[in-house]
Amino acid sequence: MENILKAKEKIKNAKRIVIKVGTSTLTYANGKINLELINKLSWVLTTLINQGREIILVTSGAIGVGATKLNFKERPKLTREKQAAAAIGQASLMQIYQNFFNQYNQMTAQILLTKDDFKEGERKTNTSNTFETLIEFGVLPIVNANDTISTFEIEFSDNDTLSASVAGLLKANLLIILTDIDSLYDSNPQKNINAKRIPYVGRVTKEIADVAGDKGSTFSVGGMETKISAAEECYQDGVMMAIADGSDPITIIDIINGKDIGTIFDCN
Repeated sequence: MENILKAKEKIKNAKRIVIKVGTSTLTYANGKINLELINKLSWVLTTLINQGREIILVTSGAIGVGATKLNFKERPKLTREKQAAAAIGQASLMQIYQNFFNQYNQMTAQILLTKDDFKEGERKTNTSNTFETLIEFGVLPIVNANDTISTFEIEFSDNDTLSASVAGLLKANLLIILTDIDSLYDSNPQKNINAKRIPYVGRVTKEIADVAGDKGSTFSVGGMETKISAAEECYQDGVMMAIADGSDPITIIDIINGKDIGTIFDCN
């Protein structure tokens, strides 16, 4: 109990926060974009910035949105089709974000990343400097994988690991991953009605990793397993992490305020 209280206090005081939203959160089951959710997400993130917090948004959804526009019935399997869908979907997704954030007078910037941007050297330094400058000017960086020229999202599993890498690069205090499952459970809650929520994880053990479920929705590739991997990376970088239900972005504020929801992964 004491560890949970300490973890919640650290979360409450978190200044630099990375928020990750996945395809299954941003879209309906048919692949269409959930405009109501993005509008509410824009309001919540702007509110946090107005409070003096530094927010970075890592978003999936480009391939899903593009695939829907191309009338795919499910996520494309061929790499060239994924990259074409990403090129179409990324433009649409960013335009939607800008339209909603503009309503709240919040500037945004798009950052598309590949794995090379995290390797030690000039590119990593330049990437970090770009983020820091945008944050300094009160701009919200909106991050996605540069899928049109790389297979980064495939490698990074629906951007779960990408969000952890961004959090580590920027020495964030907290990463919040919004997903279609509200917490980590001791067994698959979709198959076991008696599954129990795990509210706090001090360290990812083999037992914790073993309870990870299957991948996500038709238009996404992420699952609980990828979130556990992200938690392990956050632990190594000293970043707190939380998993929570993404169906209502107010959940972000609830987590920061210490409400007993989701799963907290400690960094000690």
